[in-house]
Amino acid sequence: MTSPAEPFAVVHTVAGRVRLRLPRGVDGVRLARAAGGIDGVLAARANAGARSLVVTFDPEHTDVERLRHALRSLAATAEAGGCRGADPSLMAVAGSLAATVGVHVVPPGLRLPVALSTTAPLLGHALEDWRANGLTSHGLEGLAVAISLARADYAAATTTAFMLTLGEHLEESVARRADEMLAGLLRPTDATVWVLRDGVEVAVPSDAVVVGDGVVVAAGAVVPVDGTVLSGEAMVNEAVMTGESVSVAKARGDGVLSGTLIEEGRLVVYAEHVGRETASARIADYVEQCLGAKSEAQLEAARLADRLVPLVLKLAGGAFLVSGDWRRAASVLQADYACSLKLATPVAFKSAMYTAGRSAILVKGAQALERLASADTFVFDKTGTLTTGRLEVTEAVTFDSRYGPEDLINLAASVEEHYFHPLAMAVVAAARASAHYRHFDHREVEFIVAHGVASVIEGRRIVVGSRHFVAEDEGIDVAAHAEVIDRLYGEGKTLLFIGFGGELIGILALRDALREAAAATIARLRANGVKRVLMLTGDHRERAADLAAALGLDGFHAELMPHDKAAIVERLAAEGARIAFVGDGINDAPALAGAHVGIAMHRGADIARLTADIALLEDDLERIADAKEIADEAMRRISRNYRTTVWLNSAILGAAAFGFLSPVTTAILHNGTTIGILLASLRQRLRRRPGSSAVAATKAPTAAAPRP
Repeated sequence: MTSPAEPFAVVHTVAGRVRLRLPRGVDGVRLARAAGGIDGVLAARANAGARSLVVTFDPEHTDVERLRHALRSLAATAEAGGCRGADPSLMAVAGSLAATVGVHVVPPGLRLPVALSTTAPLLGHALEDWRANGLTSHGLEGLAVAISLARADYAAATTTAFMLTLGEHLEESVARRADEMLAGLLRPTDATVWVLRDGVEVAVPSDAVVVGDGVVVAAGAVVPVDGTVLSGEAMVNEAVMTGESVSVAKARGDGVLSGTLIEEGRLVVYAEHVGRETASARIADYVEQCLGAKSEAQLEAARLADRLVPLVLKLAGGAFLVSGDWRRAASVLQADYACSLKLATPVAFKSAMYTAGRSAILVKGAQALERLASADTFVFDKTGTLTTGRLEVTEAVTFDSRYGPEDLINLAASVEEHYFHPLAMAVVAAARASAHYRHFDHREVEFIVAHGVASVIEGRRIVVGSRHFVAEDEGIDVAAHAEVIDRLYGEGKTLLFIGFGGELIGILALRDALREAAAATIARLRANGVKRVLMLTGDHRERAADLAAALGLDGFHAELMPHDKAAIVERLAAEGARIAFVGDGINDAPALAGAHVGIAMHRGADIARLTADIALLEDDLERIADAKEIADEAMRRISRNYRTTVWLNSAILGAAAFGFLSPVTTAILHNGTTIGILLASLRQRLRRRPGSSAVAATKAPTAAAPRP
């Protein structure tokens, strides 16, 4: 059972029927009407007194949680457009147009019935809205049409009703397109899935797959589950989930994610997460919630629009008192601010979120964009964020003249090559990149957990590992080289000690590599108005100081414990800084949650990506600067929409009040400018760097998958 405080909390449910609690401010009558269009819904009715919505549905096509998600999105759309009812269909628009033409050609005695036939729905909705929500823009429109009918100006009444119906249809189409663009970033899975049952491949509905099934996926099909490859080999395009444009090879033992595409080959996947528990389904749920989430800018737009409704009514009354002309009053009532103000802001945010998604940036709601745009201080974790998180050999220091630097690296790599530790992989990579790569034959390698490796080469014992392992466990003297060792440690480097034949013959120094895009990203952030850029790290102070100087940072904090990062973020916030924190590790989660806006790197820990407001889907630091530019552009567009709406609607209102515009002309101008502002809100530009990829660039076909 859901919490009573949740939107659309479940009050009662039986098979095929659920009663949901309506959130305050939601028009139940309008929502029930719109709910009929949800897939699987058979009927819906609202109980205004009990503030509830009863939905009858087909359990084979939907369930309670899917209904709740769909209703949240519908409610947000309806509430955002306090200027719209249910989306008028093209048939309704055509019918309204026919009545508008017909009122001019039918005999005079039939003009009133024709006019009422096309205006009755509008008047009825205005009355419903007035009862449920008080005076809104719907009431103003209904009053304007009623005035024209009362004056027997049937042409004005029907034409106005037609323009309003057409305008609502176009406005709803634009708003729906914004939702579809955003939701369309996620690739749907096929309705039918092939699974192995008793060794035989059978087709089952996607919702019939259970944990433990062997799911067969062939070329051209989308993986429907999260799981592990049991058999087969394939090239898998993971761009939709990871942002990586290069396909990866998958074979037995490899993990695969739902939503990814099999480009070549065929796999049998052991299903570990199915249905609503898969990664792609969880992201889809998040997107649905984002569609209904309101930013402060959107709420302020709605509040301003509501405050202006009484002003328009007073202006209409004043125009009538001064002129005695009901047409003038009806004209004023046609031009309100609600549609442009309430609709343009969420459309702009959703367009920006779509652009971000195409740029491999998952933004978890309009609030995240709004907070990112206002961030004036960026705080970066070092390892895995400003640096790659991958170690590189920077020095090979020899203490035995018989061995050169390349000999040290080759000796270490020969015994490390079967060990998949980051240090081992860095040493092997350095050996293979050297000009004189050589493999030394050795006996079986011993792996000593958390210490190092040991083997025998040419009859002598070789050990590669930590200082503790070499000096204390193996009894090799390292004191004679303390000065060099201390210097390297002081530079923040990780050291591998190499003992051969009972003597220390050398040390390999490794360091996390700085990301190539780090300096460019920081420069772009500063160009976009960021005042301070800081770094937090548990690394040595000397290394942190060198890195901060190389990147031109405004400051750094070094030698930190995990809890120190959150405390520093909290202190900066208390000083008034609006902080964007960028991190990737489990220890970054508290800081990500406590910042004004948290940004998780692509290869970050799951808890970091879940905690963050924004998650990068591509391992490219410059995506952070992209996200900042997208957020800034969205807020600039919203600000322009505000100014444009106020100036245009004020001009229309003024012209109508002075009698320069008829009701029909006012309706045309008002709806035309509203649609223009909405279309402008859909446009979102991002100057892409040459060669950069986007998640959607490799979208897969959504046609049913072929039989494996």
